[in-house]
Amino acid sequence: METPLCRLAQSLAGSSGWRRYGLGLLFGAVLAGALPPVDLVPLVFIAFPGLLWLDDGSRGAWDSFRLGYFFGIGFFVAGMYWIAGALFVDIAAFWWALPFAVCGIPAVLALLPAATMGLVGLATTRLRVSGALRVCLFAVLWTAAEWVRGHALTGLPWNLVGYVWAGGFPGSLALLQNTAWVGVYGLSLVTVLAASLPALLGNPSLAPLSATRRLAPVLGSAILLLVPAAAGAIRLALSPTVATETRLRLVQPSIAESLKWDPAAAETNFRRLIEISNAPSSKPLAAIIWPEAAATFFLERDPVHLAAIAAVAPKDGYLITGALRGEPSTGPIQRIYNSIESVDTGGAIRSSYDKAHLVPFGEYMPFRAILPIDTFIPGSVDMSAGPGPRTLAPPGLPAFAPLVCYEAIFPTAIIDRDTRPAWLLNLTNDAWFGHSSGPYQHFAIARTRAVEEGLPLVRVANNGISGVVDPQGRVLARTALDAVGHADVTLPGANPPTLYARSGDWVFLAMLIAGIGPILVGFLRRS
Repeated sequence: METPLCRLAQSLAGSSGWRRYGLGLLFGAVLAGALPPVDLVPLVFIAFPGLLWLDDGSRGAWDSFRLGYFFGIGFFVAGMYWIAGALFVDIAAFWWALPFAVCGIPAVLALLPAATMGLVGLATTRLRVSGALRVCLFAVLWTAAEWVRGHALTGLPWNLVGYVWAGGFPGSLALLQNTAWVGVYGLSLVTVLAASLPALLGNPSLAPLSATRRLAPVLGSAILLLVPAAAGAIRLALSPTVATETRLRLVQPSIAESLKWDPAAAETNFRRLIEISNAPSSKPLAAIIWPEAAATFFLERDPVHLAAIAAVAPKDGYLITGALRGEPSTGPIQRIYNSIESVDTGGAIRSSYDKAHLVPFGEYMPFRAILPIDTFIPGSVDMSAGPGPRTLAPPGLPAFAPLVCYEAIFPTAIIDRDTRPAWLLNLTNDAWFGHSSGPYQHFAIARTRAVEEGLPLVRVANNGISGVVDPQGRVLARTALDAVGHADVTLPGANPPTLYARSGDWVFLAMLIAGIGPILVGFLRRS
């Protein structure tokens, strides 16, 4: 006797035309709902089985490719629509780019889910891979495609499936601990496999079997998640937050992006930063921290504003700010950097870092020689890239790894491996994206880096979300989006380097190979 799930699977497989691809689009959007800030993690158990059941009706690899493409479009439009928010800061100038931001980027990124499904379809039709082996192949190819997305060209590892555990769903922090061992790509592989196994419940051949064998996919899915969750819970119980004596002030001015680069508002914006920084503190501060590009002038060339910053820096401490830095420091400027600079009470810049991973179309224009347009931020001069991850160690302050904006989304590429820091500092400006899902996703992604590296994270954003995360991913302090003010926090202590910090994505590669093993064995047996 067929079960309701069998009938549902057969109905989806039998769909055709616009209904088939519309459902693929819908299931892709459903998958985005599992990620922050919606955080409905159980939706992964709807999205992936739904996709695989639709693919049961594919007549070949090309049909599977098209289905995967529509699924990818739905996923990336729903999960990354907020990118278009940056255009509304000056929509009169950039209205023409809106379709490219909303649909063009997803249209390119969707090629990876399409390739995944095309290869699954090819294996199904040519190699006769089916059942559990097909699910395993799908999980391996999906996460391999995520890794490619994170590294190809400039890379965009945003909204990986593993990040469903970086939000607020109950118990998710226990699963997130596993990134300390296998990284977010490894957690994606486990999650996709666990979420896809229930697709086997739609197979009519399971109906005559015993209840235990019929429920094997559910049991396998549960084991894949419960065992890592138990390991993560044990890690959390054995790793309480350890406080240091370092006190920091996080300044969140929430300056509207339309005013941030307005010359007429420059002094008003600067005074807001100074006033928030000057608020009394109950305990001595080691540093006051401003967000990305808070200093909209060149500090090396502006002794008046530099002196004003030095005046509010804590005694024997620093004011750390995001700033534009021009080279050379005198004469005509030839290069501009998006930087982090530490200013002491004497007005000396004691350390600086130049952003290395720049945002295409935002901080530089690819193919500028053939594209007659400027970047989508003020100024027509491309930013220059810094040399890469560094550890800054101003005297008297624990050494830290500086990260500007979305540099925090790149696993294994955030710290100097030769000089391990004591904490991560991420300065960003998410005001471009308003009240969208972007700032929440950005915070969740940065939070994952803390667990992967075993280092506390301090995040300071212009309009939020600012906060402090300990090395286990516990959020110790957090500001609301668009709140104006400061948070005085204690820096947590660091953990020893994690397995992932020492070995990087080699662990993930080993997991992929282990996932391919059963597929090869099954194929050889069939042959």
